[in-house]
Amino acid sequence: MVYTVTFNPSLDYIVTVDDFKLGMTNRTTSELMLPGGKGINVSIVLSNLGIDNTAIYYSAGFIGDDITRRIRESGINAEEIRINEGCSRINLKLKSIDGTEINGMGPDISEAEIDELYKKLDMIKAGDTLVLAGSIPSTMPDSIYSDIMERLEGRGIRIVVDATKDLLMNVLKYKPFLIKPNNHELGEIFGVTLETRESVVPYAKKLLEMGAENVIISMAGEGAVFAASDGQVYLREAPKGKLVNGVGAGDSMVAGFIAGYIESGELLHAFKMGLSTGSASAFSEYLATREEVEAVYRTVE
Repeated sequence: MVYTVTFNPSLDYIVTVDDFKLGMTNRTTSELMLPGGKGINVSIVLSNLGIDNTAIYYSAGFIGDDITRRIRESGINAEEIRINEGCSRINLKLKSIDGTEINGMGPDISEAEIDELYKKLDMIKAGDTLVLAGSIPSTMPDSIYSDIMERLEGRGIRIVVDATKDLLMNVLKYKPFLIKPNNHELGEIFGVTLETRESVVPYAKKLLEMGAENVIISMAGEGAVFAASDGQVYLREAPKGKLVNGVGAGDSMVAGFIAGYIESGELLHAFKMGLSTGSASAFSEYLATREEVEAVYRTVE
C-alpha cells in the first residue's frame, strides 16, 4: 500500500481570465475546482495509474468537507484528520497569467491532532510506501517530517519526501527512498544558480552523499536529472508537447516514479515513468490518466 500525507490540503480554484487588468473587475472564461495539496495530487495520480493508495490529510470547516467529498469521489481511500478550529484553505490559480497563484494559509494543527496522525502512521507495514509532500502550517516545526521518519525508522517502509529547505534537509540522515527538489530549490539549498542539466549533477550527487537513496531534480521544460542509488546518473530532455496546465506536474512525477518502481522494481523504468507522468499532467487540463502517461512514455528515450 502507498500512503500519502498532506498537512495543508486545499481546494484549488483554477481559472482563466482573458486580458487580466489590475484594479479592474475581471471575469473568468474557464473555471475548475479540485482537491489540492501535493500529497493529495500524488494520491490522485497514483489512483489514475492503478495503484491502490490511502490519502492521510488534515481538514477543517466547510472547505475541508468539500475536499473530503472530492477525494472520495476520485476513488481514493480517505483518512481524514479533523481539525476543530479554522478552515482548510482555498488556493487561487490563474492559468492565463504564467502560473500566477495565490495560496491560502490553512488552519493551525495542535499537538493532539499530530498525535492522531502518529496513530495512523503506526499502522503502516513493512514494504509499504509513505509519501511526505508539501508545505506545513507556519505554527509547526520544520522537524516534523524528520520526526515522522525517526518514529518509523527500521520498520522497512519506503519513504518519499517532496519538500523544500529545512523540511527536506532535516530528513536526509534518515535515508529517504526518494527526494525530488526542482533545480531552483536545489540551487537555493546550495547557494548557486542551476539552469542546465549538467550543472545539476554534482549537487544531486551531494544529496546522495548526505543520505538520500535516490534523487530526481525536476527542471520543467529542461527535463530532469536522476541520481540513482546504484550510482548511475541519468539526464533526460523533457518530452515534447504543449504546456496546458503545470499545476501538479511535479507531484505527478513523484507518483509516476512510485508506480513505475512498484510495477517493475527497476529504477530506470521508475524514472522514465516519473518523467512521462509529470509531462503528461503538464500537457493535460488536469492530472494525467494512464493512457496519457503511456502515450508520453513511448516518446521517452
